Amino acid sequence: MIIIGEKINGTIPSVGKAIAAKDADFIRNLAKVQAEAGANFIDVCASVEDSLELETLKWLIDLVQEVTDTPIAIDSPNVRIFAEAIKYCNKPGLINSVSMEGDKVEVVFPLIADTKWECAALLCDDTGIPQNAEKSLEVFTSLMKKAKEYNIDPSRLHIDPLVQMLCTSEVGINNVVEVIKEIKAQYPTIHITGGASNISYNLPARKLVNQAFIVLAMNAGMDSAIIDPLNRDMMGMIYATEALLGEDEYCMEYIGAYREDKFGVKK
Repeated sequence: MIIIGEKINGTIPSVGKAIAAKDADFIRNLAKVQAEAGANFIDVCASVEDSLELETLKWLIDLVQEVTDTPIAIDSPNVRIFAEAIKYCNKPGLINSVSMEGDKVEVVFPLIADTKWECAALLCDDTGIPQNAEKSLEVFTSLMKKAKEYNIDPSRLHIDPLVQMLCTSEVGINNVVEVIKEIKAQYPTIHITGGASNISYNLPARKLVNQAFIVLAMNAGMDSAIIDPLNRDMMGMIYATEALLGEDEYCMEYIGAYREDKFGVKK
């Protein structure tokens, strides 16, 4: 499982406060502990007003790179900011994110076409978030045509089927599972990602729902997730599920992660 550490995000009150106060030590520590917990990318989202976003992203990226060489996931709703923000990164990371809305693909795909940067791609377009699997797959087909046009290998894409709240769904995650399975059947090397916590909004004991979702989604083919790598229960569930799915030979990754104190009762 590719872990995209979600904790450096200005929408989180404590992080927003640290960004406003320019508390560098707070940000450095968040980067360091996520990397140590097993994050493959450190997501960096400023969540400030437009005029301050690029400056803030640079500050955050610099702080992260002071304490870890884990690649950066640049997270912004403004796709035009990526062209400048990637200049601050020491190595290729992840663009988070693009979609078929407006000209987003036309801005981002040429930017990363001849690089090793990866990209999270949301399955939505100008009509909004699809409400069924058929529409999601139509958006996916259009997205992959653009990826082929810019010679972007499927293995560099992290497709987000846009998991919605379970409490407003009449079919649970059946549509999402169908979409994941079909995408992986068409493109075995492509990645499927998403924010695990989206599923549990407005429900009690959210962590339980999030963990159950991860198990079901991984069984369908999800291999990338935007999560809190400091959540030991979630990390343990991921390692255990990989072992149960036969993706961890002789459970060596599971055993190694336990010995490294990445899940279970903290030693």
